[in-house]
Amino acid sequence: MFESRENQSVPAVTFRTREGNEWKDVTSDDLFKGKNVVVFALPGAFTPTCSSTHLPRYNELAPVLKANGIDDIVCLSVNDGFVMNAWAGDQAAGNIRFIPDGNGEFTDKMGMLVDKQDLGFGPRSWRYSMLVKDGVIDRMFIEPDKAGDPFEVSDADTMLKYINGEAVLPKRVTVFTKPGCPHCARAKKALADSGYAFEEIELGSRGLSYSSLAAVTGAGTTPQIYIEGERIGGADELEAWLQQG
Repeated sequence: MFESRENQSVPAVTFRTREGNEWKDVTSDDLFKGKNVVVFALPGAFTPTCSSTHLPRYNELAPVLKANGIDDIVCLSVNDGFVMNAWAGDQAAGNIRFIPDGNGEFTDKMGMLVDKQDLGFGPRSWRYSMLVKDGVIDRMFIEPDKAGDPFEVSDADTMLKYINGEAVLPKRVTVFTKPGCPHCARAKKALADSGYAFEEIELGSRGLSYSSLAAVTGAGTTPQIYIEGERIGGADELEAWLQQG
């Protein structure tokens, strides 16, 4: 059973991080002193749930969290600095600060170090999140102690609900595009000018083709824009939708 450390100070450790081609030591005070910080810890960079759900949603909700008094959002994992930086680049999660706990020292002192030898991982972090205010843990959301890799309470939406249950969530926007498409560029500019963050799915990358576009959207032209799961259409339809408010 994992014990909450609410109302306790975070462990005092030094993290070995990489900035560019140089090592940079970052202390617990550097991360937490005088700040409101959300931390989400997970088993490993590039692993499925971490890459597909846990990290992307925190990155997506980061502007809302910061509008509600959060200074930094930290992703922590028992990985080295090279791996964490590579994962950060792969995920394009610019709203998140990636901190490598390479030796597991912070995780161990938090009581969250677990043995994943059965997966060939060695010691890793249990999945949890916490709100830290000026170095003191205000709230922790620890995944239940059961087999596998539960992901039930450490998500970004749960954290945001704790911080402000009335916060307005950003609309989820997806844009299917192709390289060199002027209408795609117009649609993306219209969304950006209106303050909408969006996920771009570009044809020709990662095996995506016009067949993929037709299968998903039922259309054969780009762009195709979806907002909250509703198909808006192309650039002209998007501009009309935006004008309607």
